[in-house]
Amino acid sequence: MKKIVLAYSGGLDTSFCIPYLTDKYNAEIYTVTVDCAGLSEQDKNDLESQALKLGAKSHTTIDGTQLLYDQVLSYLIKGNVLRDRTYPLSVGSERFIQAKLAAEFASAIGADAIAHGSTSAGNDQIRFDTALKTLNPDLEIITPIRDEQFTRAYQTEFLKKYDVHFSSKKSPYSINSGLWGTTVGGHETLTSEKPLPFEAFPHLPEPENLNDTPEVVSFSFEEGLPTAVNGISMTPLTLLKHLENLGIAHGIGRGMHTGDTIIGIKGRIGFEAPVATLLYTAHSELEKIVLTKWQRHLKNMLSDHYGMMLHEAQYFDPVMRDIEAFFDQSQKHVTGTIDLHLYHGSIFPQGASSPFSLMKSKKALYGEQSQLWSGEEAKAFSKIYGLSSVLSNQLANKQEYGNS
Repeated sequence: MKKIVLAYSGGLDTSFCIPYLTDKYNAEIYTVTVDCAGLSEQDKNDLESQALKLGAKSHTTIDGTQLLYDQVLSYLIKGNVLRDRTYPLSVGSERFIQAKLAAEFASAIGADAIAHGSTSAGNDQIRFDTALKTLNPDLEIITPIRDEQFTRAYQTEFLKKYDVHFSSKKSPYSINSGLWGTTVGGHETLTSEKPLPFEAFPHLPEPENLNDTPEVVSFSFEEGLPTAVNGISMTPLTLLKHLENLGIAHGIGRGMHTGDTIIGIKGRIGFEAPVATLLYTAHSELEKIVLTKWQRHLKNMLSDHYGMMLHEAQYFDPVMRDIEAFFDQSQKHVTGTIDLHLYHGSIFPQGASSPFSLMKSKKALYGEQSQLWSGEEAKAFSKIYGLSSVLSNQLANKQEYGNS
């Protein structure tokens, strides 16, 4: 009998896939949930119970949170990576870890195929397909919702036979949440004119309901990664959860992003990214005092490229490992502390310190004094430094007005 592994979320589409694939392929369906959000034990039990009720041969939950941090989120932090310098890739970054662990599970049980519930509309279908083909090219990929264009009404009616009930009406807002943030889609995001209403964002309070007490928070980093908040050391996953609660309380990280989808059309999404917003602000301020001008310049360019490649489903391209190696090397001295003032959705960096600070030299003083060079040397440098612009403009003036 054919063995099919189904990447299972517990939502309508993947729930429908269990009995549908069982019937169509006369197959055994092995559901697997790769947890990249930190599910509760109750959530895990509910997923398993529903999968088995719908006819799955077995259900397995795999914890992908630590792998997500180690292989993806840590590099987003080291690189301050954004898509289009706006969007911190809140949920899409999880798909590569989910595909990786699902493909490994499929190989371990000797599956013939792997299925996912993506539709034909979004970026995730391409991320899953590209990752699965890269990691296990011998596995057949089955996508019934995309291929058959099943409607929500058809799926909900079909599942009633199994005493599993979903609403036939689509929610006005689609919500996807993970460790790195939340995305929000709705009818307002189908065009560029209107904003999402504040009440559409599931976690961040509306501006008038924000915490009215300012707070100064100290962040500690070691070699580019956060290790403590207000002097209290935490494991990475505990720290991320702590910052999520902190950011939500102060209304940090709400945004809208308009950009290009993988297939080339325009797309728009709302997002909540309190963790990424706090960490990027603190981390980049610390980098300013420890990295050289040219390190920061090159790193910014590579960060843009890394974010584009991640968004475009190219996480497993070798160039990503090359960029990560640069990120690792660039972070050797990004160790220290930075204080941020948080209030009503705003972040104000108050100051940073590091044993590797390039501002610690007693000879290079801020202002008009320096013991590293004389006034005559500065004058000569200024003259030579500007020669390229002076000469090019002189030549341009001669060409425009003649040699008179």
